[in-house]
Amino acid sequence: MFKQAKTQLTTPRDLLRFAISRFNEADLFFGHGCLNALDEAAYLILHALHLPHDRLDPFLDAKLLQQEVESVLQLIEQRIVQRVPAAYLTHEAWLGDFKFYVDERVIVPRSFIAELLREQLSPWVADPENVTSALDLCTGSGCLAILLAHAFPRAQVDAVDLSPDALDVARRNISDYGLAQQVTPIESDLFKALQNRTYDVIVSNPPYVDQAAMAALPQEYQHEPKLALASGQDGLDHVRVILKDAPEHLKPGGVLVVELGHHRLALEAAFPGIEFTWPEMPAGTDCVFIITREQLSRQ
Repeated sequence: MFKQAKTQLTTPRDLLRFAISRFNEADLFFGHGCLNALDEAAYLILHALHLPHDRLDPFLDAKLLQQEVESVLQLIEQRIVQRVPAAYLTHEAWLGDFKFYVDERVIVPRSFIAELLREQLSPWVADPENVTSALDLCTGSGCLAILLAHAFPRAQVDAVDLSPDALDVARRNISDYGLAQQVTPIESDLFKALQNRTYDVIVSNPPYVDQAAMAALPQEYQHEPKLALASGQDGLDHVRVILKDAPEHLKPGGVLVVELGHHRLALEAAFPGIEFTWPEMPAGTDCVFIITREQLSRQ
């Protein structure tokens, strides 16, 4: 079928229809940036043709060179045969207007915390100018550390991860954004290597997939490092450590922001004495919590 497509498909419109049909036929799973076959097909076509990633319509009926058609079809075929997330095929992922290099050493960035950082964590951070130190715990690709640096330009940001491979990817992204003087990668198992460091803001998108969900992950997710996904039987192993140790690493008035999937009920049952704040997110009010140092210290 792909051999025939190389000679009969001539425009992005042709390729878009073909890709959607093949993606649906293969029953691919979407959840690494694009949510459906149409959006992912459009993204891969635009990437292969070196076009703006958000503007397919003006080019739909353009006549393509044979080499361009083959480049698009190669990506489409890889996506189907290997069932690799599109971000690993293109080596890029987006959080809003920010683009990051990614490969299979890190999970594909997809954190709701990015939306909160766009607003500089308002109203929980009253004056962004007063934020001079920040931490991204479990940084992976370094995406949230970079967003922290843009949200709080006066802050020195630590980007912490247990994986040396992930930190290599983070360093590349930090360098790409020219933030080597502001963002520092640190290898650490959560807070263990941070000694007496304290912060105005700590954000974390830690592993939070529970044991049952890990066993049922779609094939696309199995290309991501398990170290960055799995967190024990109930998905809260990492969050428990973060809540225990965070008060020692938050300055007075400091804020902790943690993403944990849809484990709100399990977390509140495990920590009935803590008053978590759950901001409204596109996915609901059960995926990100915010809490101050003082609230944590009262537990």
